[in-house]
Amino acid sequence: MTLVTESMKAYVRDIQEKLIAMGRPKIAEMFPATYLNTIETTVKTDERGAFVITGDIPAMWLRDSSAQVRHYLPLTKDDPDIRKLVTELVKRQALCIVNDPYANAFNRTGDEITQWQIRDDTEFRNPMAWERKYEVDSLCYPINLAWHLWKASGSAEHLDGDFKAACETVLKTFETEQNHAENSKYYFRRTDCPPTDTLKNDGKGSPVGYTGMTWSGFRPSDDSCTYHYLIPSEMFAVVILGFMAEIAETVWKDTALRDRADKLANEIKRGIEKYALIDDPEFGKIYAYEVDGLGNMLVMDDANVPSLLSLPYLGWCSPDDEIYQNTRRAVLSKRNPYYFEGEAARGIGSPHTPKDYIWHVSLAMQGLTSTDDDEISYLLDLFETTTAGTGLMHEGFHKDDPDRFTRTWFAWANSIFAEFVIHAATK
Repeated sequence: MTLVTESMKAYVRDIQEKLIAMGRPKIAEMFPATYLNTIETTVKTDERGAFVITGDIPAMWLRDSSAQVRHYLPLTKDDPDIRKLVTELVKRQALCIVNDPYANAFNRTGDEITQWQIRDDTEFRNPMAWERKYEVDSLCYPINLAWHLWKASGSAEHLDGDFKAACETVLKTFETEQNHAENSKYYFRRTDCPPTDTLKNDGKGSPVGYTGMTWSGFRPSDDSCTYHYLIPSEMFAVVILGFMAEIAETVWKDTALRDRADKLANEIKRGIEKYALIDDPEFGKIYAYEVDGLGNMLVMDDANVPSLLSLPYLGWCSPDDEIYQNTRRAVLSKRNPYYFEGEAARGIGSPHTPKDYIWHVSLAMQGLTSTDDDEISYLLDLFETTTAGTGLMHEGFHKDDPDRFTRTWFAWANSIFAEFVIHAATK
């Protein structure tokens, strides 16, 4: 059974016509399969609502599932079926957050036993959790999706009591993790794995100082942080706490919850301003990727979102913000150890994948945050030539040989490519 609606088909045709008028027939040919990939291949529904897997992994990540449907939001105002799908996903995510705010990915039922549950040394094993890597962005994404659904559709149906309970859970978790060593019971130990798949210091992570920011165990890549204040995620948290405050005031008329969200957002923001800025001799004032509040900083960027490259997309700043532009130039250069240049492409990869592998997600994000038509055109050229003839996006591909790639079925990459194409065709 397909969930594709007539309005989706009409929307695809409209974007294709715009692309052909732009002189992009190849992108127009690729667009339908990538735009529809999530809804055609990853959506499961049951009595608890929509469950959206990542593709080749049968679990639902809070981050990925949110990102996978974002490009459908423009249709939610007039298409009740698409609005229902995204609404049910938000409701499912809210239940997941309340079930375990420290889990990054969830099983469809509590009947599965995953390989991670067997290998994770933790007293907090949860049959609903596919994996329990604590990532700040995992709690940000569902709130971000819910706010954008509200704005796009005009409906507040999904902003119900369960969603409010999820917001309260997020607040409590972020507040607890402002003082990780003193207040948090969370730890993560995994046996027989690469170092990036577990946390140092007997599962508690490397030491941090108090900054007002909120601690994260892992990055959006699911790799462990080097220093545990992950700046793009801190910025994302500030943005979604603002969304939460607006929902609390406008929908729930709960000024106490609004004030609590605003207070936490301001504390995190002050921490970013105090600890995350670097005076770089080449690029000027830029943001670090991670800090620990003890003087250590990591200059890099990762393909996964939130990233430093994605800050305007997240709503942290405008694309022409001076510090962002400095940071953008730095992360799109050899200053970033995960920026790769080769015969086939140049762009940002990740320590999560092999050296010299560029991610389609990062190329799409580069396009979504660009104000340069020539850069956007170059990126469209790359997408035409780096799918190894599949017409679909991958996780990472080799900078010299796009026929060498990881993950044939990675729905987030297809969704964000489609979002970039829509942006390029309609701006």
